[in-house]
Amino acid sequence: MKLIKTILILAPHTDDGEFGCGGTIAKYVAKGVRAVYVAFSAAEQSVLPHLPRDILRTEVRKATAALGIADEDCLVFDFEVRRFPELRQSILDKMIELSRKYQPDMVFLPSANDTHQDHQIIAQEGFRAFKRTTMLGYEVPWNNLDFRTSCFVDLSEENLKVKIRAVGMYESQKHRDYASAEFIGSLALTRGVQIGKRYAEAFEVVRWVIS
Repeated sequence: MKLIKTILILAPHTDDGEFGCGGTIAKYVAKGVRAVYVAFSAAEQSVLPHLPRDILRTEVRKATAALGIADEDCLVFDFEVRRFPELRQSILDKMIELSRKYQPDMVFLPSANDTHQDHQIIAQEGFRAFKRTTMLGYEVPWNNLDFRTSCFVDLSEENLKVKIRAVGMYESQKHRDYASAEFIGSLALTRGVQIGKRYAEAFEVVRWVIS
């Protein structure tokens, strides 16, 4: 069985990866796996008026550092939020470049049933770019019309603490209900109960490749 050496996290916007699979990232990084985090937008058009427009670019570097990701492995592109459908070819081109450069063993991306237009494009084009690679769709319950819990990653208490700490780096997002430690912990607890563990994150199996 091929060992996992590199994982690639595709986040439509800064913070999506932390919310969707932050505990799993922390678990893999702790085991010495390289994690490459790619945010396609810093959502500058959605930042609250009283905050600096580029605040999410600063926060994502703090958050990914908290997860143990090297600074050079945190990439932030400039696609404009909510315009991904009309930019899908450019997004696909970027993904193909990422595939060639990093040759990941596993890719994390939004669920195919995510209702946000930007998330849908990353899920769809991600499948096209990485169809020969194992792919798992991560969970963001506030966007998911449906979600198949077909894969679980058992998390330690430390993995969960790291995830909560990483999400906490997004000071600009603390007004959102789903950014609370209580919500993040309760979802991890719920997913853990489903597999007889204390904590877990759930994923949809998009494609599983065994080498």
